[in-house]
Amino acid sequence: MRKHELTITSNDEIAHRIYEMKLNGPGVKGMTTPGKFLHVSIGKHSSKLLRRPISICDVDFEKEEVTLLYRAHGDGTIQLSQKQNGERLDILGPLGNGFSVETTPKKKNALLVGGGIGVPPLYYLGKQLKDQGVNVTFVIGFHSRKDSFYVEKFSELGETAVTTVDGTLGTKGFVTDAMEPFMCTESMIYSVGPAVMLKAVEQKAAGLDGYLSLEERMGCGIGACFACVCPTESKESGYVKICSDGPVFKMGEVVL
Repeated sequence: MRKHELTITSNDEIAHRIYEMKLNGPGVKGMTTPGKFLHVSIGKHSSKLLRRPISICDVDFEKEEVTLLYRAHGDGTIQLSQKQNGERLDILGPLGNGFSVETTPKKKNALLVGGGIGVPPLYYLGKQLKDQGVNVTFVIGFHSRKDSFYVEKFSELGETAVTTVDGTLGTKGFVTDAMEPFMCTESMIYSVGPAVMLKAVEQKAAGLDGYLSLEERMGCGIGACFACVCPTESKESGYVKICSDGPVFKMGEVVL
């Protein structure tokens, strides 16, 4: 089990209740695979004993710095948003099975689709795919302009379409409303977000190859507590544990 103490170098609100936290330490060197997550302890003096799973958004190996984006929604993440520079956090990770960028051949098209707080891990994935010569396109969705983040950063990596539910930024609607112009028979789909969104993406991309990363509440984060099980299409395996078997699965592998 990989356990680290990392130092907070910044913890800033970059959109409505969305925080960008940067952490520094030698443990960052092992965070090479996009789609994995860190299990973050709020602190020994907090009443919130369970760790919070937060996806890796970006890694700077020269600085030994990892970037996490999270929404300050519940008591635990609100307490996390109050952490100051210089404080140290107890981290488990990287955990889970992430995206394998080798599954997308060079020069092929990759369509990366994310919604809300499912958007951040697509940034690290997009960077690695682009470095391998893959043409990357992003469709990212938010509830409103005030909730949006990293739009310019994604645009630097590839063509980026934005949707908002209220129409205050980009196309009004959901990510599935903006996917079709970017889909072709050679497209590889990568998607992260809530189950209802992933199900819609899977249906929209029927016939294409792709991978989905599931969001779920977790207990232990290492597959011991069975708090994050999900049924599969296979009658033989029955269920998978999102924290240890996932969070990334092939499209069609799990029942959404």
